[in-house]
Amino acid sequence: MQFQLDRFTTPIDDLLLVFDDLGLRALDFAEFGDRMHRLLRLHYGEVTLTNAPAPAAITAPLAAYFAGDLGALDSVKVATGGTDFQREVWAALRNIPAGATASYGELAAVVGRPKASRAIGMANGSNPIGIVVPCHRVIGANGTLTGYAGGIERKRWLLRHEGALVNALL
Repeated sequence: MQFQLDRFTTPIDDLLLVFDDLGLRALDFAEFGDRMHRLLRLHYGEVTLTNAPAPAAITAPLAAYFAGDLGALDSVKVATGGTDFQREVWAALRNIPAGATASYGELAAVVGRPKASRAIGMANGSNPIGIVVPCHRVIGANGTLTGYAGGIERKRWLLRHEGALVNALL
């Protein structure tokens, strides 16, 4: 498959944006380019990336989000690979509003699999479109921050930016 690649600067680091005519395929922090490539191969097989400017339909909502319009990312069209279960979890992540959080157990209940917290965690960890598909909004059942592929400090920044109040942020 062939996708386009661009770089986008944010207050917390540069992002790599992978996209095509169907939408955003991957988004990751620039320092994690190798991980992003692994996820692309996992979801799509062999991928060729060509440098190109990302469309305004992706960059404008990202800029607006980081400028404080927390709902702006809702308009970004995403196109993900992955299994049916992963895509179901990723869709559920997009339904967690900015400023809110959910535990893995709560997310498992939303997708109709209340005992699948670990599977939810695995799907969350394979999310190729961080921030736009807001896996950073998933926290531990006790309200503490749990792992985040971009690092706990970035997760903390994103949750503070969104106004989410969790124990680990106080």
